[in-house]
Amino acid sequence: MQSRYAIPMLFALLAGSGLAQAQVDLPALDHGMAGPRSEVLVLGTAHLSNAPKGFKAESLQPVLARLAAYKPDIIAVEAISGEGCALMKQYPTLYSPDNIGPFCIDTAAAKAATGLDQRAAVIAVHKALQDWPAQPTAAQRRHLVALFLAAGEPGSAVVQWLQLPQAERHAGDGLDAALVTQMNKRLGYDNETYQVAARLAARLGQQRVYPIDDHTGDNVSIAKQQEDAFTAAIRKAWDSSKARLQPMREQQENLLAHNQTLEMYRYINQPGNQQAAIEGDMGAALRDGVPPWYGHMYVIGWEARNLRMASNILATFRERPGARVLVIVGATHKPWLDKILGQMPGVEIANAEKVLGTGK
Repeated sequence: MQSRYAIPMLFALLAGSGLAQAQVDLPALDHGMAGPRSEVLVLGTAHLSNAPKGFKAESLQPVLARLAAYKPDIIAVEAISGEGCALMKQYPTLYSPDNIGPFCIDTAAAKAATGLDQRAAVIAVHKALQDWPAQPTAAQRRHLVALFLAAGEPGSAVVQWLQLPQAERHAGDGLDAALVTQMNKRLGYDNETYQVAARLAARLGQQRVYPIDDHTGDNVSIAKQQEDAFTAAIRKAWDSSKARLQPMREQQENLLAHNQTLEMYRYINQPGNQQAAIEGDMGAALRDGVPPWYGHMYVIGWEARNLRMASNILATFRERPGARVLVIVGATHKPWLDKILGQMPGVEIANAEKVLGTGK
C-alpha cells in the first residue's frame, strides 16, 4: 500500500513546495493574433576592423546583394547609441572613459562645428527625422550628417553621406572641413557598420541605422585588486578551448584574407559552428570552478548585455508592427538574440542560412 500512494504523495509535496507549479506560456500569447507579424534576421558577423591583411571591402558586394534581396525595413547594428554614450559619460566613476572609448566616438569636433553637445544633438536628430521630407535637399542631408556626428552616431552619418552626390560632399550646413575629412575617412574604414549596414541602408533609401548595443549590463563591478585575477580567469577559460576553436578561427580568417566574404558569412552563421563557438567561450567560462567564480560573473554579464540588446531591437520597430528587421552583430550574439526575440509575441526569426543561400 505504501508504494501505491508514493507517487501521488510526491506530487502533492512538490506542488505544496512550489516546485511543480504551473508555468505561464508567454510564447502562446500571439496565437490568433490579429495584424502583421514582425520578422527579425539576426546576421552574425566577424568584426571587420580585425580583418586580416588582404581583405578588400569590395568583396562584400555579394553579401550586400543577398541582404538587399531580403528587403529589411530597419537595419540595426552592434554599436551604442548616442543616448547610451551620453548616459555613460555622466558617470565616469561607474563607466571608465578608457572602457567606453572604443564604443563611443569623441564628439568634440562636431560640437565645435554645430554648437550642440551630445544630449542636444540626440534631441535634434529625433526632431529632424520626425519632420524628414520624402525628397530631402543636399543641404538637409549635410545638416543631418553634422547632427549624427554630434550625437555620436557615425554609422547613420555615413548613411546620409553616401546618399549625397560626390559634388555635394562638402562643408556647410553644420559641417566644417574637419568633419568632411572625418566622413571621407569613415567611408574607407573596414567596419561592418559602415561597409555593410550603412551601405545597405543607403542603397535601400533609408535614413539611418539603429545602434542597439548596451554595455551597462556587462560592466562587472569588482575591486581594483581583483581585475588581474578576473582577466586571468577568463583567459584561462578561453585557452582551454583554443585547440578546438583555433581551426574555426583560421578558416574564418582564411576566407576573409582571400575575399571569400560571402562564404565567411555562411560559415560563421552555421548553427553547428555557432554552438562550438559559444561552448568554447561562455561554456568554458561556466566551468571556472574557483571562487569567487569570475567565469560565472562574465557569463551573467554577457546574458544581461544580450537581454538589453534585445530590448533595444524591439524598440526599433515598436511603432512599426510587421516590420522586417535586419540585425548585424558579432556572431556569438546571434544564438542569444534568436532565442530571446523568438519568444516575443508577434516576432518571427528569419533563417540566416536561407538568406545567405548556397553557391555563388
